[in-house]
Amino acid sequence: MAQAKPGDTVKVHYTGKLPDGEVFDSSYQRDPLQFTVGDGQVIPGFEQAVAGMEPGQTRSVTIEPEQAYGQRRDDMVMELPRDRLPEKLEPKVGERLQLHTQDGRQIAVAVTDTSPETITIDANHPLAGKDLLFEIELLEIA
Repeated sequence: MAQAKPGDTVKVHYTGKLPDGEVFDSSYQRDPLQFTVGDGQVIPGFEQAVAGMEPGQTRSVTIEPEQAYGQRRDDMVMELPRDRLPEKLEPKVGERLQLHTQDGRQIAVAVTDTSPETITIDANHPLAGKDLLFEIELLEIA
């Protein structure tokens, strides 16, 4: 039977969990995830886990931060003066915002603290620094 290799477009179902068992994502309630192995469309550890699988096969893997969303970085936590925010914006702790960088890119950040003069934002990915456990089922190779 064929094995998934770089350049193959594959369809998979998966469930992603944290080490404590909390499910952070699953494709089973929606369409399967489709991607091309080796194109960098998913985290590197996920691609590596799918490579070599055959249709119908299921695999359990633990992906360390370096092969997922990286380690948490303190330099990605910033304090911004409120006067740099849009006037009507009243951010709350836990809220996710989309900010525009000076070069025009858009980044997602989480509000981690607020004061009358500033807000503190965290631009780390929510899963940065965490081991991720995936159950992956390869459905087909296109």
